[in-house]
Amino acid sequence: MSGAPLKVWFDRGGRLLRLRLARPKANVLDAEMIGALATALRQHRERPDLAAVLLDAEGPHFSFGASVEEHLPAKCASMLAGFHALLQSMLDFPAPILVAVRGQCLGGGLELAAAGSLIFAAPDAKLGQPEISLGVIAPAASCLLPARIGAGPADDLLVSGRSVDAAEALRLGLAAAVADDPEAAAAAWFDRHLMPKSAAAIRFANVAARGELADIFRRRIGAVERLYLDGVMATRDALEGLNSFLEKRAANWEHR
Repeated sequence: MSGAPLKVWFDRGGRLLRLRLARPKANVLDAEMIGALATALRQHRERPDLAAVLLDAEGPHFSFGASVEEHLPAKCASMLAGFHALLQSMLDFPAPILVAVRGQCLGGGLELAAAGSLIFAAPDAKLGQPEISLGVIAPAASCLLPARIGAGPADDLLVSGRSVDAAEALRLGLAAAVADDPEAAAAAWFDRHLMPKSAAAIRFANVAARGELADIFRRRIGAVERLYLDGVMATRDALEGLNSFLEKRAANWEHR
């Protein structure tokens, strides 16, 4: 696959770090994309004047999610470890991470967005955790969504696998705003609320505000990851679901 998976630059005189997923149309979160995101956050987390990060994506869709190929037994342990380490680094990141979402934001794509601070969604956005339809579960979302939107709505999304539109995401508190141009809306929010303020104060406020979510994820993700690797992936239906997706056929569930 040619070209860098992530575009990185600074905006607003260096106060806003821009990260853009750059593998349209799917923007699949494979090992290379995960590594590029982790590197960018690590390289710039100590920048003293940084007031926020704006994460968005090229093309009509934010992300179709993590690589299904990398969910197969040979690679899933290393893929999950790397992805969950990235999400923890986002939760622990000192500056707020604003996320602009268009089109499909599914699976690992929604987990990535949910690890950010605020989601700005386009009217056409569809947000969901469809892993259950492949016979597997969403480990990171199982930790993040109950804390972000409450147990009931999280149970709905995680067990049904259904997607919600931008309006429902706003009602659930998953999205902070709905706008025709979510990148511009996120940048305008930054200009109004963060640009005039001390980056030092913003960093302390952000760490204080997000500390509980970061701690919940840190406490729970290991156990849910083990449930995935030792429980879910030991079932016949998990392999059937993943392989049927790759082979573009209907799954034949045996419920075991």
